[in-house]
Amino acid sequence: MLSAVGNEGTLLFPLFNFDFTQGVPFNIKTTPSHMGVLTECARLYPGSVRTGHPVYSFAVIGRDAQMFSRVDNISGYGSDSPFGMLHRMNGKIAVLDLLDSSSMTFYHYIEEAHAVPYRYHKFFSGPYTGFSGVTEEKKYSIYVRDLDRGVVSALDPLGELMWQEGLYRGDRPGEDAGLRVVGARAMYDFVSRRISEGKAEGLLYTIEREK
Repeated sequence: MLSAVGNEGTLLFPLFNFDFTQGVPFNIKTTPSHMGVLTECARLYPGSVRTGHPVYSFAVIGRDAQMFSRVDNISGYGSDSPFGMLHRMNGKIAVLDLLDSSSMTFYHYIEEAHAVPYRYHKFFSGPYTGFSGVTEEKKYSIYVRDLDRGVVSALDPLGELMWQEGLYRGDRPGEDAGLRVVGARAMYDFVSRRISEGKAEGLLYTIEREK
């Protein structure tokens, strides 16, 4: 991947870890990624920069890594988050052999940008240790599903539409390398149109009603 982007490129790897939502202390230097061995290797890579959100942090490697060194967004999917920076930089999002429903958190950034009514900001607080080594109580939020309404994420139908429209390039999950890529701005615009047209239900989420 480093060879692919070259000296002028920058790589972001998700280091998502949901323990903070359960009251487990977060340490920006030592809390591991729960997103697989590749992302953990990126966290430990020499010169890697980690962003500050205790749930949705990223390891950043490459030319623009220092741009992310002081990113400490309160909302996991906020406009000032690495998701927002990726959008503004028009980066490419790569997915390795996973369905949209198991990988494409960028959808939730778009949902928050449109303040969709089936999600809301939920705050979590706990012990947080930053790069200085100082531990303090800090509060962060995630734009979560409204579970009381029975909201269930269902992203694969919209992912299929992106295949049909040619936004995804590469291999589908389970085929050949299983690696696909989509431009951040192109995905943002495509998904935004569906939300604005009132078509999010059935494409981005469903309502699980009691039987």
